[in-house]
Amino acid sequence: MQLKHLRTLLSPQDGAAKVTCMAWSQNNAKFAVCTVDRVVLLYDEHGERRDKFSTKPADMKYGRKSYMVKGMAFSPDSTKIAIGQTDNIIYVYKIGEDWGDKKVICNKFIQTSAVTCLQWPAEYIIVFGLAEGKVRLANTKTNKSSTIYGTDSYVVSLTTNCSGKGILSGHADGTIVRYFFDDEGSGESQGKLVNHPCPPYALAWATNSIVAAGCDRRIVAYGKEGHVLQTFDYSRDPQEREFTTAAASPGGQSVVLGSYDRLRVLNWSPRRSIWEEAKPKEIANLYTVTALAWKRDGSRLCAGTLCGGVEQFDCCLRRSIYKNKFELTYVGPSQVIVKNLSSGTRVVLKSHYGYEVEEVKILGKERYLVAHTSDTLLLGDLNTNRLSEVAWQGSGGNEKYFFENENVCMIFNAGELTLVEYGSNDTLGSVRTEFMNPHLISVRINERHQRGMEDNKKLAYLVDIKTIAIVDLIGGYNIGTISHESRVDWLELNETGHKLLFRDRKLRLHLYDIESCTKTMILNFCSYVQWVPGSDVLVAQNRNSLCVWYNIEAPERVTMSSIRGDVIGLERGGGKTEVMVTEGVTTVAYTLDEGLIEFGTAIDDGNYTRATAFLETLEMTPETEAMWKTLSKLALEARQLHIAERCFSALGHVAKARFLHETNEIADQVSRDYGGEGTDFYQVRARLAMLEKNYKLAEMIFLEQNAVEEAMDMYQELHRWDECIAVAEAKGHPALEKLRRDYYQWLMDTQQEERAGELQESQGDGLAAISLYLKAGLPAKAARLVLTREELLANTELVEHITTALIKGELYERAGDLFEKIRNPQRALECYCKGNAFMKAVELARLAFPVEVVRLEEAWGDHLVQQKQLDAAINHYIEARCSIKAIEAALGARQWKKAIYILDLQDRNTASKYYPRVAQHYASLQEYEIAEELYTKGDRTKDAIDMYTQAGRWEQAHKLAMKCMRPEDVSVLYITQAQEMEKQGKYREAERLYVTVEEPDLAITMFKKHKLYDDMIRLVGKHHPDLLSDTHLHLGKELEAEGRLQEAEYHYLEAQEWKATVNMYRSSGLWEEAYRVAKAHGGANAHKHVAYLWAKSLGGEAAVRLLNKLGLLEAAIDHAADNCSFEFAFELSRLALKHKTPEIHLRYAMYLEDEGKFEEAEAEFIRAGKPKEAVLMFVHNQDWEAAQRVAEAHDPDSVAEVLVGQARGALEEKDFQKAEGLLLRAQRPDLALNYYKEAGLWSDALRICKDYVPGQLEALQEEYEREATKKGTRGVEGLVEQARQWEQAGEYSRAVDCYLKVRDSGSSSLMEKCWMKAAELSIKFLPPQRSLEVIRAVGPQLIGIGKHSAAAELYLNLDLVKEAIDAFIEGEEWNKAKRVAKELDPRYEDYVDQHYKEFLKNQGKVDSLVGVDVIAALDLYVEQGQWDKCIETATKQNYKILHKYVALYATHLIREGGSAQALALYVQHGAPANPQNFNIYKRIFTDMVSSPGTNSAEAYHSWADLRDVLFNLCENLVKSSEANSPAHEEFETMLLIAHYYATRSAAQSIKQLETVAARLSVSLLRHTQLLPADKAFYEAGIAAQAVGWENMAFIFLNRFLDLTDAIEEGTLDALDHSDFQDTDIPFEVPLPAKQHIPEAQREEVRDWVLTVSMDQRLEQVLPRDERGAYEASLVAASTGVRALPCLITGYPILRNKIEFKRPGKAANKDNWNKFLMAIKTSHSPVCQDVLKFISQWCGGLPSTSFSFQ
Repeated sequence: MQLKHLRTLLSPQDGAAKVTCMAWSQNNAKFAVCTVDRVVLLYDEHGERRDKFSTKPADMKYGRKSYMVKGMAFSPDSTKIAIGQTDNIIYVYKIGEDWGDKKVICNKFIQTSAVTCLQWPAEYIIVFGLAEGKVRLANTKTNKSSTIYGTDSYVVSLTTNCSGKGILSGHADGTIVRYFFDDEGSGESQGKLVNHPCPPYALAWATNSIVAAGCDRRIVAYGKEGHVLQTFDYSRDPQEREFTTAAASPGGQSVVLGSYDRLRVLNWSPRRSIWEEAKPKEIANLYTVTALAWKRDGSRLCAGTLCGGVEQFDCCLRRSIYKNKFELTYVGPSQVIVKNLSSGTRVVLKSHYGYEVEEVKILGKERYLVAHTSDTLLLGDLNTNRLSEVAWQGSGGNEKYFFENENVCMIFNAGELTLVEYGSNDTLGSVRTEFMNPHLISVRINERHQRGMEDNKKLAYLVDIKTIAIVDLIGGYNIGTISHESRVDWLELNETGHKLLFRDRKLRLHLYDIESCTKTMILNFCSYVQWVPGSDVLVAQNRNSLCVWYNIEAPERVTMSSIRGDVIGLERGGGKTEVMVTEGVTTVAYTLDEGLIEFGTAIDDGNYTRATAFLETLEMTPETEAMWKTLSKLALEARQLHIAERCFSALGHVAKARFLHETNEIADQVSRDYGGEGTDFYQVRARLAMLEKNYKLAEMIFLEQNAVEEAMDMYQELHRWDECIAVAEAKGHPALEKLRRDYYQWLMDTQQEERAGELQESQGDGLAAISLYLKAGLPAKAARLVLTREELLANTELVEHITTALIKGELYERAGDLFEKIRNPQRALECYCKGNAFMKAVELARLAFPVEVVRLEEAWGDHLVQQKQLDAAINHYIEARCSIKAIEAALGARQWKKAIYILDLQDRNTASKYYPRVAQHYASLQEYEIAEELYTKGDRTKDAIDMYTQAGRWEQAHKLAMKCMRPEDVSVLYITQAQEMEKQGKYREAERLYVTVEEPDLAITMFKKHKLYDDMIRLVGKHHPDLLSDTHLHLGKELEAEGRLQEAEYHYLEAQEWKATVNMYRSSGLWEEAYRVAKAHGGANAHKHVAYLWAKSLGGEAAVRLLNKLGLLEAAIDHAADNCSFEFAFELSRLALKHKTPEIHLRYAMYLEDEGKFEEAEAEFIRAGKPKEAVLMFVHNQDWEAAQRVAEAHDPDSVAEVLVGQARGALEEKDFQKAEGLLLRAQRPDLALNYYKEAGLWSDALRICKDYVPGQLEALQEEYEREATKKGTRGVEGLVEQARQWEQAGEYSRAVDCYLKVRDSGSSSLMEKCWMKAAELSIKFLPPQRSLEVIRAVGPQLIGIGKHSAAAELYLNLDLVKEAIDAFIEGEEWNKAKRVAKELDPRYEDYVDQHYKEFLKNQGKVDSLVGVDVIAALDLYVEQGQWDKCIETATKQNYKILHKYVALYATHLIREGGSAQALALYVQHGAPANPQNFNIYKRIFTDMVSSPGTNSAEAYHSWADLRDVLFNLCENLVKSSEANSPAHEEFETMLLIAHYYATRSAAQSIKQLETVAARLSVSLLRHTQLLPADKAFYEAGIAAQAVGWENMAFIFLNRFLDLTDAIEEGTLDALDHSDFQDTDIPFEVPLPAKQHIPEAQREEVRDWVLTVSMDQRLEQVLPRDERGAYEASLVAASTGVRALPCLITGYPILRNKIEFKRPGKAANKDNWNKFLMAIKTSHSPVCQDVLKFISQWCGGLPSTSFSFQ
């Protein structure tokens, strides 16, 4: 990202006037700046100042200047500003939406300390930091504030993440704390995140990291969990100052940090996942940047300064113009601002996931945005500013977008339709469909809101060409599938998504109700159809009729009107709806009935009163009637009974209207009497149930209110006596019997004898019931009753009467039952046969007349055949043994398997005529194998072959034919059949036949004859692949001849003859096609050649236009020139590319030159502005005259070249005189020189050089001499001869040069003579400067051949004293050199002395050198390794020199492994406190403590020497500048260690001091950071073991073994420190580089430790003393008190302390006395030496020598 300065919003002042804070509003429209005088200035987005207001203090009594504004932020709705002040308060000002609105304080939050920073991340939530370290939250809705978290450190900075869901606070102690209101699923931690090295005043939270900076001039980028990602260190940059403020871009991809005079920019690189620093923005005299504010769309950055200035910068990565209508500004990798250049409106396109936006397109009539990132797709509506980002895996840009729907974008990709609703970041839905036409997809998204339906989102689309699916996009489930019999070519849902219209390819219009899943065909020949916007009214066109459905619920009700054109669209607005129809050249508007449309809208809105009022204005028509019906139904459902009454009145339903009128009167009366809704009254509810014919519900309502009478009255009024009597029975009503009598009477009165009979039957009066049944003409009922009662059957007369009535009524079966019951089988059988009740007849016959059974079965079968129940008849015929009838019935019933079964049982003659019929059936089912078998059984093999042939199963047919026919007959049959098929146009079938009999050529001929070339090619490819290419070519020629060029092209290309295709199109004048083919198939340049020929055929302007269109104009001109079509090339360049004309002239000239037309070529070269080429042409042909003519006329610069060329010709002919003349005319004497040199004519060359180029004479002379030198001695003699000649000629300078150039390795005397001669001549005849140069040149040469004195004399001739002295020095003539220096220039005496010293030094004459230069002599001794002499000599010099060489000697000794000798050196000469010597002392100490064999009494003197040297060093350090330095303290520790070692060695020499020695070994363990740990622990363990301290010995030696293992492994990580907790033995010690104890001793220790640990008799604990601490530890772990160590044992002194004069030095009285006693008894000199040292070290011994207590 780059920053570009746009403007200064606020000019800076002369002094400090700090801009304290700034803020941009969320809607990008306002920018606020708070100045040092506490006034808030408001600017618009263009940087114009529009408003201002003053802030106020918390308490006016402290004055208006009692505070500073430290934080400021806009509310999310951009109408309020929060101001945080240092007088412990936050004010929230309402500033309004418009400029100039009154500013009022709407909230204030009083705090306990100063507000230091402030953010407003979300609605009602202000977050701020306080000076006391708390971060708090203020809620503008509740006007209360609360603490989010508290720290003890001043809050220096506060920032939010990009989404505003998290905050970061920076504190004065460097702490950075993170807190989330919502971590958005990231799982990142909260709380203290980072401890920054300095207060992070500049703090920014970017997308991928946190950037912090401050006064240490370092920028640190931290990861999401606080680890350091990157550091930008400017601490060494003298130009950089502290960072004061930072801001992250709204997209989080860039961070800007402000410092002094500079803004630094960091950009996040997603590919490399690091921050990259852009070029900083440096502005002189800007001073410190105090505030930064970034516009929410990322396009502007404002910077406030210490002097009160506010600068505005433009921020962008790049900018581009899209189609000259939109400006795209990439303000970050993931954020783009799209600006409409005409309207100025802006849309911010941003990837919420931080992905890089790759490409932005504006599609769909320049209204919709489409942009891709690596993982998402961004879509947006520029008009409504609704933007979406959905997950989208890249598919190579193959997506197709449709923007026909304003609410949703449809995306097709790889057979999948994805819907994205603008403004939503999730895909609305995704379905599989191959149909991309928007007319085959309909989406409805909340287009008309309906009662009780919040969200309504539906999609209809084609699954395949005949199947429509309807999907509820909210639930994501299928709510309907329509399978249609024909292809669907248009579909659309209505706005509410309840109805679907679709049209098929037969132009039939169908309506589908989604709720009821019913489909209705509503119109034929539909050429146009559309829903009227904002309603459910439908408009369609059928031929010359305009059809309008005002009520789509009644699709049969359609209003039709005649029109004379085609409907082209609908327009709705201004209170009317018009159908636009084109009639010829004019467009006519047909107005629809807006009232009817309004009715539908009112119904949808549930405003039935408005719908009624509207319907009352209409005439009664079928459409209006349908609307009244709809309204009546809806009004009843909504219990709006008055409206329902009005509807039924309008419809002429008088009964319903009257019934509702009465119901309304009841409801109104109840409402008047009792208040409330009258419709809830039970009578009203019951009457409504009655109206809906739900009498049971009405009865239930009445009975709930115990209104039994009313329920019975309802049923009586409806003549529903049964229900009435049931109610009376249930309730035990007293009038029950009367009701029954009344019911019977009513039945009789109304002549309902049947019902009366049933009533009598139910009451048990059978005779009366039968009488009534017979009266009613219902003998069957009478018979049923008789059959159930035995007493009635006994009444013969009654039975006769009933049977007569039954036979009369042709109820034969019932009569038969009755006859059978009264045991009259003959009459019963007759009745059964007459009534076709054959089952009963057969059952009766089996019992009574067995002979009749077969006849009855056949009759039964015949009856079933008459009844078309053929399948039932089959079995009866089989029972009757009528096989033929059974077969016919089976065939008629299509019971094929039964038929085959029966046929297989028959003889061959009977069955053969039926088999083919069954076979035909199986053939139709494509069960050809069964059919073949049946045909074969019926001797109809030919029919089987025909069947296979018709089914296209040529192989089976052929196989069958071959079985029963001769091959030639089969071929004839198949070919004849194929020809028949060919005649019928069944070419594929014919082909199959030809191929089956292996006659593919006949099939090929057939296809060729019928011009079915694709099939022909297919067969040729299959059967004659070698002829395929020729066939394609042949067909191409044929088709070309017929003028079928497209097809010819295909065949030519298949034959890989693209040139033939191009020529075909060229010859037909179809240049475009020729060009297309050449481009697609003809290689890189073929299409250019075709374009050229095309253009040539057009000529003139047309050719230019064509070539410009193809972008080949320049190429065509070049091509024309290449092909020598210069006229065409000239024509093209004249018309379009005038700048190419000279180039064509040039190429034409070259062509003419190649053709030998030189004069014409000359003219063209001149026209091309290239006369030089013409000159070169003539030169090439050696036409010098013409060349010179052209050169002089047109290119004077070339004249010389012509002359030179002519001269070359003369030279080739060896005419040097002529050549010289020409070259001199051409002013090229240099060429003449070269030619003479090449020819070896040096005298002529020197002559020319002297006359014309004297400046080169010297160089030429040198070259000549080099040539001479190459020629050997003859050359040297020549030089000498030449020099003599120059000398005789008085050319002394040249003579000198010649003498100086003489070089003869064989004769130094000759060279010396020549050089001396040169020097002599120069001194005598040449100017002083020149003679000086010669002498300076000759002198070194003479010195080089050993003539030092001669050289010195020459130098002295010219007073070159120093050079003369140097010559004597080089010749080692020191006396001469000293004399010359003394006599001629005393200044050089020291110079000679210095060189003399160097000489002595180099010669190794050290003893002589001492007298001249001691230091040099000493250095020489060092170089020669004579250290003793060096130290001896140095001892005679001062102390500083001595110790320089002592240090050098010591260093040498240490390198050689002689640390002991180095120690002796310092014992002898003392140890000065020089810091440069410290490493030597440390190395001596390290080598001593590491060396083997020092743990013995014999080592005392070595330890005493080390102790004394370190004591001497410490004493010297006390007096030096290094006193009390860390080095001094370290040497004091080393001194203590050396003392312990020396004392231990002394104690080891006396048996009674054995424990003292052991204690010293143990005490040394506390210094293992300076000692080899393994050696120390080994010595301590062995000492403890020796004096019987086995616990300690075991622990120390165990530790020793652990250390040896650690040395082997190379790490101390595995060490267990548990044994040494609460001791002063250090854990962190250096790992020894090698094992200090030999392998044998290590093994001994390992064995002992193992033995002891196996015994388990020891407790692995160090001994403790009265402090409860380890007895050798100076520090008590429980109290932390440190005891002094004893000088004798190193153990802590707990009591009986003997103190010495030097502070900090003491001894345990018992140990001291023991030591003194040992000295007295043993007279040990080493112990006395220890005592002597203690006296020196501690300032004397204590006054009491010892005592026995």
